[in-house]
Amino acid sequence: MSDTPKSVVREGSLEAPIRHPIAWKDPSFYDPKALEHELERVFDICHGCRRCFNLCESFPTLFDAIDDSPSGELDSVPKAVYWQVVDHCYLCDMCYMTKCPYVPPHEWNLDFPHLMLRAKAQRFKNEGASMRDRVLSSTDAVGSLAGIPVVAGVVNAVNHSTLGRKALSAVLGVHPDAVVPNYHSDSFKKTFEAQSLSTPQVAGPTRGKVSVFATCYCNRNEPDIAHDLVSVFRHNGIEVTTAATEVCCGMPKLELGDLDSVEKLMQTNIPALVKLIDQGFDIVSPIPSCVLMFKQELPLMFPLDAQVQKVAKHMFDPFEYLMHRHQAGLLKTEFKKSLGKVAYQVPCHLRVQNLGLKTRDVLKLIPDTTLEVIERCSGHDGTYALKNEFHAASKKIVKPVASRVDQSAAVVHSSDCPMAGNHIGSALKNPSPPRHPLTLLREAYGI
Repeated sequence: MSDTPKSVVREGSLEAPIRHPIAWKDPSFYDPKALEHELERVFDICHGCRRCFNLCESFPTLFDAIDDSPSGELDSVPKAVYWQVVDHCYLCDMCYMTKCPYVPPHEWNLDFPHLMLRAKAQRFKNEGASMRDRVLSSTDAVGSLAGIPVVAGVVNAVNHSTLGRKALSAVLGVHPDAVVPNYHSDSFKKTFEAQSLSTPQVAGPTRGKVSVFATCYCNRNEPDIAHDLVSVFRHNGIEVTTAATEVCCGMPKLELGDLDSVEKLMQTNIPALVKLIDQGFDIVSPIPSCVLMFKQELPLMFPLDAQVQKVAKHMFDPFEYLMHRHQAGLLKTEFKKSLGKVAYQVPCHLRVQNLGLKTRDVLKLIPDTTLEVIERCSGHDGTYALKNEFHAASKKIVKPVASRVDQSAAVVHSSDCPMAGNHIGSALKNPSPPRHPLTLLREAYGI
């Protein structure tokens, strides 16, 4: 059981949270007994605290199992429940960054998300993954196949038909009501046109030249978002290019626990991005999870890799980048259109980057525009909301967000994560698609 007696009362740490490197290449990382011992230690601390009861379904699953157990303590909870807790964790990091008082540098050294990652990695190494999980996490392969012109039409038709969705549920375990994106044969990478601009101007950590890491999603599913990013940045005198080689950032494989595949993807992306950085470019990506992958997860997985650390230093969220330009007086603020009231949901993977609300701050520069800021999880979280067994839980999580949007009387709802935005839109009283913040900014500029 826990190495921390319940009779000992401890205060949480008041120091800023720190993250320890992920020791995923240490053999003890995959030791079943060591993992079980650490799960018991951490779960017992969580049981005594319960501050995270209202986050994801991991914590209610754990606490309900303890409360319903014969002893009312962790020692009589079946070990099978431990894996239910693991399955409900989608590595949003919110418990670590906003709730838990026992994270490092506290002596109890509690890192719940990375413990869940360790459990997922151990299970993947020992058992592999289902066909459904392998397919959903292979975003490059699926996108390349589904993006073939004729195939794209067939895939989109199947995804929008009742019969097709039933088949998808039966074969792949994708819930019939889950929002699945369309695929475009005219990908962002295919339609992007290079354009040279004037001499770049440095502003804070930004150098005025960026390479867009399009991401699997913005390349194949919603390429207009990436094009909107390019339009906004070029309008503000920032030169934009793309990497000659780009593969998935690795977040879907990380969430699966397939860390060897994460390393292979890193070995393709990092050299290409470092080459651009050495040419004076910064890296910007429109999907918060991809930015987080390069800023946090890869540096923690490869702490001694100088190239990984270099990319982390030059990786930016789009609105973080634009605010640096604004603070230096380099952002254009002549807007041709107001947005009215916008219900804006802040994705978890953006919140945990500790950037502040940069998207809100940029959009507030637009005259006659107000924002209803919603800092709650959407419940989409990678592939979680797509799966038959978790879709109901995802709808429970998104309900308070959708209620806030409904009550806001906003003209439009928006999220930096388009998948979260679509999930929220499907849960509204009058379902409607989101408008990405980059799209709203481009429209306000009138470009």
